[in-house]
This record gives sequence, structure tokens and C-alpha cells, in this order.
Amino acid sequence: MTKKPNIKELEKQCEEYLHGWKRAMADYENFKKQSEKEKEEFAKFASMNLVMSLMPVYNNLKLALEHSPDDDWAKGIDHIQKQFKQVLEHNGVDEVLPKVGEEFNPEEHEAIKSENKDGNKIKKVISCGYKLSGRIFIPAKVIVK
Repeated sequence: MTKKPNIKELEKQCEEYLHGWKRAMADYENFKKQSEKEKEEFAKFASMNLVMSLMPVYNNLKLALEHSPDDDWAKGIDHIQKQFKQVLEHNGVDEVLPKVGEEFNPEEHEAIKSENKDGNKIKKVISCGYKLSGRIFIPAKVIVK
């Protein structure tokens, strides 16, 4: 004859199943949150190839405006550059504009020349850098003293 489980054993088994189910539900909720976070991160940086291909055009436009005559044509190009900047900013791109005398930060700056081995101050800014949604994708190019 088989022994019937008593009430205490059944209650204990039900409690174990309930705890297991609660853990599985918590794991599932954590998985959903992590998946959503990863999707958001992917969406932020999905346009990186487009942005990377636009940045040299934007930089050349800025450079051309620095050396253009002061006439109506130059004013029109300046307006286009400002619109371009607004579009980039609207899509999460921000300029990294280091200042002369500022501390060199290897996470945001690229030292293309160092005039002193132990130098950690920016002497000259060659070009600004860019961030996409807070992440550096083009470091600012600087000379360090």
C-alpha cells in the first residue's frame, strides 16, 4: 500500500512551488526590463553610421565658413550650417568643445601633439569632438602642453 502524503508535506510542497513561481515571475520581469533597456540603447545608436558619414561634411562646412567673405552668400551658408547643427542636436549629437587651459581628458580628447611628456593642459584646440546620446564617437583633437 502506498502512503498518502500528509497535509504538512502538501503545504510544504505548495509553498515551494509558490516560491518557485514568484522567483520565475521576478526573473521574467527583470528580463523584460533588461530587454527594453537594450532596445532603447540600440535605438539611440542605430543612426551612428549616418551620423558618422555626416560629420566630415558638417566639419568642412564649419571650416569653410571660417574662411568665407562677409557677404549674402556667406550668410546663407551660415544659416545652412546652423540648421545642420540643429538637426544633429535634435538627433542626440552634441559638440565637445574643449577650452585652452582645460585639463586633458583622454575620454573626450585626442592629443595629436604633446609638447611636454607630463603635460595635461590643452594648449590649442584643432577640432571639436562629438557625442551621440552622451557617448563620445569623435574625440576633440587637441595639442597638449
